[in-house]
Amino acid sequence: MAALSYVRWLTRAVVSARNPGTWRGLSTSAAAHAASPSQAEDVRVEGAFPVTMLPGDGVGPELMHAVKEVFKAAAVPVEFQEHHLSEVQNMASEEKLEQVLSSMKENKVAIIGKIHTPMEYKGELASYDMRLRRKLDLFANVVHVKSLPGYKTRHNNLDLVIIREQTEGEYSSLEHESARGVIECLKIVTRTKSQRIAKFAFDYATKKGRGKVTAVHKANIMKLGDGLFLQCCEEVAELYPKIKFETMIIDNCCMQLVQNPYQFDVLVMPNLYGNIIDNLAAGLVGGAGVVPGESYSAEYVVFETGARHPFAQAVGRNIANPTAMLLSASNMLRHLNLEYHSNMIADAVKKVIKVGKVRTSDMGGYATCHDFTEAVIAALPHP
Repeated sequence: MAALSYVRWLTRAVVSARNPGTWRGLSTSAAAHAASPSQAEDVRVEGAFPVTMLPGDGVGPELMHAVKEVFKAAAVPVEFQEHHLSEVQNMASEEKLEQVLSSMKENKVAIIGKIHTPMEYKGELASYDMRLRRKLDLFANVVHVKSLPGYKTRHNNLDLVIIREQTEGEYSSLEHESARGVIECLKIVTRTKSQRIAKFAFDYATKKGRGKVTAVHKANIMKLGDGLFLQCCEEVAELYPKIKFETMIIDNCCMQLVQNPYQFDVLVMPNLYGNIIDNLAAGLVGGAGVVPGESYSAEYVVFETGARHPFAQAVGRNIANPTAMLLSASNMLRHLNLEYHSNMIADAVKKVIKVGKVRTSDMGGYATCHDFTEAVIAALPHP
C-alpha cells in the first residue's frame, strides 16, 4: 500500500524533472524536439505529461471517457488537451485542423478516436483524417494483433504485427473523370517512402526481437507500382541478414491469415492492403474492440484503435468495448516512459477479460461500456 503511494509520488517527481517533449521512438525515428521553456514550466507546475486527445466520431467519445476515468483512478500523470475534429458533426474546418496540428506538434503525443470519413464528395477528396496524417507525416501504422488470455477465438495464442505505409498508395486523393463515366484514380508509390517503411519494419523487428518480416504486395499485376515497393523491401532486407525475409501476394496473404496465421511474425505492406489486413487480423482475435494501434512519424506518435471503425450504430447505447482504446492508452504510457502506470492499466484490462465475468456484447457478454470501465478500475491496485 505504502509502496504504491511512494511509486506514484516518485513518478510525478521524475515527470516534473525531465523534458516532457521527448519520447522514445524506434531507431528509424529522430528524437523529438525539446519542449519550449514555457511549456516545460507549465508541465513542472502541473506535474503531468501533456497529451493531445481527439475523441473522434461514433463511439470515440465514450471510449475516451473510459480512458479518462481509468487514468483518474490510476493517478496517471497525464494531462489531456482535448480537441474536436469531425466532418459528420459539423466540427471540421481549416481553423480546427490547424488547432489540432498545433497541439500535436507541441505535445508530440496524441490519442485519437476514429474520425469518420463521409462517402459523399463535397469538393475535397482528401478527408481530414488523411490530411492530419499527411501534415504530420504519420507514415507508419503499427497494429499488434495478439490473443487475449481467457478469451477464446477461432485462433488462440496469436502474436503478429502489421506495419502499413499510410501516406501514399491508393490514398493519394488524386482522382478525376477523364471522360464521361470514366474515373481515373492514381496510386502513388515512391522509392523514398517504400524504403522508409521497409526500414521501419526491419528496425521494429530488430528492436522487438522478432525473427521474420513478410512483405505483402500485388507485384504480379501492378508490376511497376507494387514492383517498386517489393524491390525496396528486398533491398532493405539485405541489410538485416539475421531476420528472415519472405514475400507474399496480398490475396494469398488473406487466405493464409485465416487458415494458418501462426506462420506470420511482422508483415509490411502498402496503404490499402494494410487497411484491409488490419481489420481481417483484428477479427482473428476478437474484433475491432480489442486490438490497439499506433502511428509514427519522425517526430510524433498517435495512439488509436488498431481497426479503425467508428461503430456509429452503437452511439449512445453504452455497449462499446473500451479494451482496444485502453490498451492503446497503456502503450502510450509506455512510450512516455511511464512503465508502472502502463503495466498497471494493461494488467487490469487483461485481468477483467481473463476472469470473464464482465464482457461487452462483442465478446459474447452483456456488460456495458461503463460496466467494463468500472471493472477495470476495480482491478487496479489501490493503496
